[in-house]
Amino acid sequence: MQTISVATMKAVRAHGYGDAGMLSFEDAPLPSPGEGEVLVRVHAASVNPADWKLRAIIPGRDVSGVVEAVGPGVTRFAHGDAVFGNADGAYAQYAVANEAALARKPLTVDHIHAAAIPLAALTAWQALFEIAGLKEGRRLLIHGAAGGVGSFAVQLAKWKGARVAGTASGRNQLFLMSLGVDQAIDHFGQRFEDLVGPVDVVLDTVGGDAQRRSWNVLRKGGMLVSTVALPSAEEARRREATAAIFTSRPDGAQLAQIGELIDFGYVRPVVETVLPLSHAKRAHQISEAGHARGKIVLSVE
Repeated sequence: MQTISVATMKAVRAHGYGDAGMLSFEDAPLPSPGEGEVLVRVHAASVNPADWKLRAIIPGRDVSGVVEAVGPGVTRFAHGDAVFGNADGAYAQYAVANEAALARKPLTVDHIHAAAIPLAALTAWQALFEIAGLKEGRRLLIHGAAGGVGSFAVQLAKWKGARVAGTASGRNQLFLMSLGVDQAIDHFGQRFEDLVGPVDVVLDTVGGDAQRRSWNVLRKGGMLVSTVALPSAEEARRREATAAIFTSRPDGAQLAQIGELIDFGYVRPVVETVLPLSHAKRAHQISEAGHARGKIVLSVE
């Protein structure tokens, strides 16, 4: 494998569990790739709710950068390749990733926008197509349609040929329309159950009252998929529907497919805020406050 000359790097680390104040920008040991792993020189890492719900020693999962070195058994990538995907400890100058969790970076976006793709896009892809089996002509309601997962879900569903209704705050109504939503709903000023007819699938990224009320618009035999809270199995049985809670998994092959859709213009990553890596505390505070449009990204360049 290739070697690099530095033994340490700059990284964001959490020295205990707590709020964003636990994060510190400091020197950290440079990781080494093992069997089937790739060392990525990070150009950008995006912020996900999972990063602040489960703060790790070096947090971060979404990464875009350039291959610096490869471990034994790596065959798909070589030094200098631009890649994006899921890595451990992405809030750093270097991060190690499993080869199978990476794909070549889309040609039409920079590292900032590529870093916004992996977790959110894979969550949307797997929830819609693997779990819900969304097909052309189906009707879909997305809660939190302006967020990271929701914005990808809207675009992927429209690419598949589904009819999409989406809820978001009032400030995001025009944004939802720009993504291709057929029916944009202000979740503060409107009741979606008064506006949306029976739908085949509900994708819930919000939970709480929105999830509970969603049973009223789900058709018999439909599916409610949540990324945040377990839907009621009793309600599902009573309404002859299906319920599931879902957590995505890394998948480089699916990322490659998503990358092709981006390069062909069917899908675009949405980045609302870009901050330097040293401002990770602020990025977490923004994410925890909610109501972000698309993704928050940390620049490591």
